Amino acid sequence: MKKLLEVLKKAGFDGFLLMIATMILLAYFLPQPGMIKEPISLEDIANVGVSFIFLFYGLRLSVEKLKSGLANWKMHIVVQLTTFLFFPLIVLTFRPLFINAGYELLWLGVFFLAALPSTVSSSVVMVSIAKGNIPAAIFNASISSLIGVVVTPLWVGLFIASATGNFDITEIVIKLVLQVLLPVIIGISLNSRFGAIAEKYKKQLKYFDQAIILTIIYTSFCKSFSEHLFEGFTALELVGLATGMMILFFAVFLCVGLISRLLGFSEEDRITVLFCGSKKSLVHGTVMSKVLFQHSTITGIVLLPLMLYHALQLIAASIIAQSMARRKEV
Repeated sequence: MKKLLEVLKKAGFDGFLLMIATMILLAYFLPQPGMIKEPISLEDIANVGVSFIFLFYGLRLSVEKLKSGLANWKMHIVVQLTTFLFFPLIVLTFRPLFINAGYELLWLGVFFLAALPSTVSSSVVMVSIAKGNIPAAIFNASISSLIGVVVTPLWVGLFIASATGNFDITEIVIKLVLQVLLPVIIGISLNSRFGAIAEKYKKQLKYFDQAIILTIIYTSFCKSFSEHLFEGFTALELVGLATGMMILFFAVFLCVGLISRLLGFSEEDRITVLFCGSKKSLVHGTVMSKVLFQHSTITGIVLLPLMLYHALQLIAASIIAQSMARRKEV
C-alpha cells in the first residue's frame, strides 16, 4: 500500500485531487466570489491563466526532440488514433442511451473527455514504472497535446449546439487561436532561449497550472450550482457514472493491448501504447472547457466525468504498472 501511494503521488494523485474536491464543496456552500464580475472576476483571471499555461507548455517543447521521436511511426499512429478516434467513437455509440434517458449534458461531458489528448506527466510515470519505452511515451504525450488543440474542438463542436443551444463557431475559433494555439506557437519559438529556464522551474509552473485549474473548477461549479443543474442527479447515478468511466478505461486499455500484440510491437512499445493511449488529460480538459463552453453554466456537469476518470485512471494504471514491473523482475 505504501508503494502504491508513492506511485500515485508521483502520477499526480495527491493533495491536488483533494483540493479539487474542496473547490467543488466551496462552490456549493460559497458561490458568491465565483460570480462577482467587478472590478475583476475570477473567470477573467482564469482566462488569462489559460494562455500562460499553454505558453509555458510550449516553452518546454523542444522541436529537436519532437523530430527525433518520429522514427517509430507505427506505434505513434496507434496511440494517436486510439486517443482521438477510437475513444470518441466508443462514446458516440452510446449516445442514444443517454439522450433517450434525458442525460444529454452528461453524455456531452463523457464525449468531451473522450476527445481530449493524453496526459503527459502521469503517462510517462506509468510507462517508466512498467519499464516501457520512455522516450516514445514523452513524444506521444507531447504530440497528443498539440493535436488536441485542433482535434478536440472539432469533435466537441459537432454536438455543443444540440446540447446547449448556443454555439458560435467563429467566436470559439478566434478564442481558441488567441488563447491556446498562439501561446503554444510563441512558446515553442522561444524554446531555444528560455526552454532551459522553463524546465528548471517546471515544479513552480506546475503549481501555477494547478492554481488556474482550481480557479476554473471553482467558477464553473459556482455557475452550475447557482442554476441548480446537479439537483436531478442521485448518488446512485453518480456511482453509475464512475463505474462507467472505469469500464471505459479498461475497454480502451484491453483493446489497444490486443492491437499492439497483433501488430507485433515489442514489450516496451506495447507498454507505451497501453498507458499513453488510455489516459486523458485533466489539465487540457479543464482549460479547454474555458474555450469551448464559454459563458455557459453547464461546465461543471461537463467536467464531472473527466474528474472521475482522472482519479480512477491513476489508481487503475498505478496498480497495472506495478504488476507489470514485478513480472519483469521475476
